[in-house]
Amino acid sequence: MEGDCLSCIKYLMFVFNFLIFLGGSFLLGVGVWVLVDPTGFREIVAANPLLFTGVYIILGMGGMLFLLGFLGCCGAIRENKCLLLFFFMLILLIFLAELAAAILAFIFREHLTREYFTKELKRHYQGYNNSDVFTSTWNAIMTTFDCCGVNSPEDFKDSLFRMINQNHVVPEACCQRASQPAESAYISQEQCLSGNMMFRNNKGCYSAVVDYFELYIYVAGALAIVVLTIELFAMVFAMCLFRGIQ
Repeated sequence: MEGDCLSCIKYLMFVFNFLIFLGGSFLLGVGVWVLVDPTGFREIVAANPLLFTGVYIILGMGGMLFLLGFLGCCGAIRENKCLLLFFFMLILLIFLAELAAAILAFIFREHLTREYFTKELKRHYQGYNNSDVFTSTWNAIMTTFDCCGVNSPEDFKDSLFRMINQNHVVPEACCQRASQPAESAYISQEQCLSGNMMFRNNKGCYSAVVDYFELYIYVAGALAIVVLTIELFAMVFAMCLFRGIQ
């Protein structure tokens, strides 16, 4: 009976580690997609060092989970105590890091509000200074998602942008682009910069980005819960198998 139980644990651990292996592969795929994505999301990431670092963190985490899943599978099948202990320690560190990240995200969630982004946009956005990371990031966002400001073009009233560019109601990144003859051509840049609503994008970027990523946010949240659960069970099975091996 004890041998059957140990055998069951071994194969259950193999299954859980195979799922971790697949999760690592998924994270690697997401990281690579962001770096090579042709739709413009790569420009947003590259313009912000923090986001750019985040992509490599995703790649690193994906690679580590990929490796851990492989080691866990090997340790379970071969019943190697050293591999099992090494796997347990590493998966515990990853589990604690992910849990800490989730707690920090919850604590600092107020920094993701419309009010926060609007205040930062008014205070720091310059319009045409591409050497400024904040400005270039917002230009990339507004160009990619065909939006203007956080809530609407009205966000640029009483802002740093209007102080620097007093003759422009909205920045160039808010102007509607013509599909012909070239994607980079504006329908009427002069009319747009003067504030004509017919030639600018009037939807706020907060809504545009949330609408675009809404499905992915729910999928990512559900996936994170699944991954944490799988990791927890994998650690339990690893310890049970470790103690059961003679």
